[in-house]
Amino acid sequence: MTAESLGIIGYDSFHFVVANLERSIAFYKGAFDFKEVARSGDELTKKSGQQSIVFGAGDVRVCVSTPLTHGSKAARYMKRHPAGVMSLGFRVQDLDKTMGVLDKRGGTFLSDPVETKDESGRYRSVEIATPLGDVAFRFVERTDFRGFAPGFVDTNGGHASRPENKFGISSIDHVTSNGLTMQPIVSWYREVLGMEKFWDITFHTQDVTHNLGMGSGLKSIVMWDPESGVKFATNEPLRPAFRDSQIAKFVDDNMGNGVQHIAFAVPQIIPAVEELKRRGVEFLKTPKSYFDDLPNRLVKLGINNVKEELGELERLQILLDGQNDKYMLQIFMREASVLYDDSRAGPFFYEIIQRAGDPGFGYGNFRALFESIERAQRAAT
Repeated sequence: MTAESLGIIGYDSFHFVVANLERSIAFYKGAFDFKEVARSGDELTKKSGQQSIVFGAGDVRVCVSTPLTHGSKAARYMKRHPAGVMSLGFRVQDLDKTMGVLDKRGGTFLSDPVETKDESGRYRSVEIATPLGDVAFRFVERTDFRGFAPGFVDTNGGHASRPENKFGISSIDHVTSNGLTMQPIVSWYREVLGMEKFWDITFHTQDVTHNLGMGSGLKSIVMWDPESGVKFATNEPLRPAFRDSQIAKFVDDNMGNGVQHIAFAVPQIIPAVEELKRRGVEFLKTPKSYFDDLPNRLVKLGINNVKEELGELERLQILLDGQNDKYMLQIFMREASVLYDDSRAGPFFYEIIQRAGDPGFGYGNFRALFESIERAQRAAT
């Protein structure tokens, strides 16, 4: 029996908290070619005790905030965590219906709905608590409302624009979170949000030694909302060596459950990665053996129509997976704390993904990502 829908249309935005706003401006505008579309007005900045800037690319919106006072929401978050995602926002068709369904399913509302109007329309939103620690989910209904949110002032093209992006970034493909145990998270997605299972994987790896006790692994389940296509992957460590897993290390570094990475969809990944690297963005490295084995893997997966040159994928360290002549290409940035050599920058990172018909996550790539992160973590210790 299909669960009653929340009426999710898609992602609205995500809210990132940082200690160094100037560094974020340089990253989003200078490296990722996002455009500033809004910022907190003077009244909101004073009232909230934090300064916020909204960056946009296509339909993607990231609101980056930094605390100005100790009592601000951003300051409270950063007392408990390094920089990271504080909330995820989703567009909904009818906020009243969404709240009614959430209420019946035991959703925990953090406040009464926020509502405002401008000369063109209405904005309404509400936040709920999640099993992801201090990460809240916000549901937003926009009825011809052109601004980002109450108290924000449009800049440049404004929130209602669809800023062109040099890399073709226009949407969020998926969001991935980590926890020491994923069952409460996955159950909450199913029981409260009404989502369905999309994909799962379990593996253990011995990256350096053949002694099983020295390796580590993970379990992962992807849940999704079939109507909107919104997807959430959730990872937990796998025994033996549970505490040695990079999933456990993320939870330690993040000081709790949280969002590990967000994937941006692009139409052409090769020129995007080439230019991002030229701009100083660093990506995880993949061993030569992955690319040496790639032709054989493509035969086994039934993929005969790859348009990209395999040598170019190896040169840029781009991963390829899929099945039955449907494939995807993806690459993962190094985590922020490594990029900036600053532990307070946090363990979050971005993924770039190009889909050529394959909607999944790819066993081979998933494992390659896991192993790459662990190699990078060992190199840093």
